[in-house]
This record gives sequence, structure tokens and C-alpha cells, in this order.
Amino acid sequence: MTNSVASRKVDGFLRKEKKWKSEFEKLRQIVLDCGLTEDFKWMHPCYTLDGKNIVLIHGFKEYCAFLFHKGALLKDPNHILIQQTENTQSARQTRFTNVQEIINMETILKTYIQNAIEVEKAGLEVELKKTSEYTVPEELQAKFDEIPELKTEFESLTPGRQRAYLFYFSGAKQSKTRNSRIEKYMQKILDGKGLND
Repeated sequence: MTNSVASRKVDGFLRKEKKWKSEFEKLRQIVLDCGLTEDFKWMHPCYTLDGKNIVLIHGFKEYCAFLFHKGALLKDPNHILIQQTENTQSARQTRFTNVQEIINMETILKTYIQNAIEVEKAGLEVELKKTSEYTVPEELQAKFDEIPELKTEFESLTPGRQRAYLFYFSGAKQSKTRNSRIEKYMQKILDGKGLND
């Protein structure tokens, strides 16, 4: 390992891991070979450069993955970066279903990690879509018109909380469901709380 220190929290995490243990261990070795600092954030191994997040290792039911925090800025000549959801703006995943896939891609993965390090060293930032650029569902706008205090409180929420509500409300296909969701969360908005608070 090159200039890297393994984290005891990650050691503990790996000891408890069942489904993706060998894959996580191989991903860990690859990223530590690249000289990043190992940390444990959001309940997952996270690798940083001067305190800035570069890549995270995480697992799901069907796959495990590297999550490049500024993946939208990376060159992707091998077409391995995946936008996890349509609302994900910055991060991109590289997914694996077995340890052999990781072994076969080791050189490519190290190149992507080095690219991610260069992006961070250059101080590049993903230009995030502003909350004001998202469409307010007409049902929510009607509530804002009916209850001006609701609009005031909504606008005082953090941009992330506003986006979470907009995504959730807009995600319903039927107007009836959008109205139901808005009714359910109106009091939380009035209390200055986010969708998941």
C-alpha cells in the first residue's frame, strides 16, 4: 500500500460484511494502492484526499460499487460510470457482481481513481442544478397560493430539503397522489423540517 493507512472502522465493517466481503477487500486494496486516506463515512469505507471525498465503497442487493463523488467530471473511455438515479447530479458508480470482475478491471479502476484525484487537485466542481430550476408541481403551487405561510416556510428550507420534497411530490403520476403527499407533509414544511427529518 502506498502512503495509505487502513482504518480500524473499515476493518470492523469488513469483519461483519457477509455478501460482498471479498469484493470489498479487493476494492479496498485497489484504492489504498492509489495513496488515498481511508475513512468511514455514511456507514461505508470512504477514501479522501486532503479531507475531500474521492471514492466510496458500498454494496446493494444485486451489486457492489465504487461511488466516485465527482464522477460526472471524470473521463469515461471505458463506459463504466453509471448515474445511479436520474436526480443524481455529481456522483457516478462503477458496479461489480463478483471479485473476478474487479480483478480484471484493476488497472482501469486505478486509472479512474487517479483521474478523480486530479479532478480534486484541480479544484473542479460539478455545476449543480439550482433548486429554482426544478419544476414546482401545480398542486404544490396551488397550496402555496392558498397558504402563503407554506410557501414562506418551504423557501426557508435548505436547498436539499426543498429538492427532496419537489422530487417526492413530482414522483407521483396522478394529481390525486401528489395532493395526498403534499397534505401529508404540509405540517413538516411548516415546522421547518425536511422530508426525512
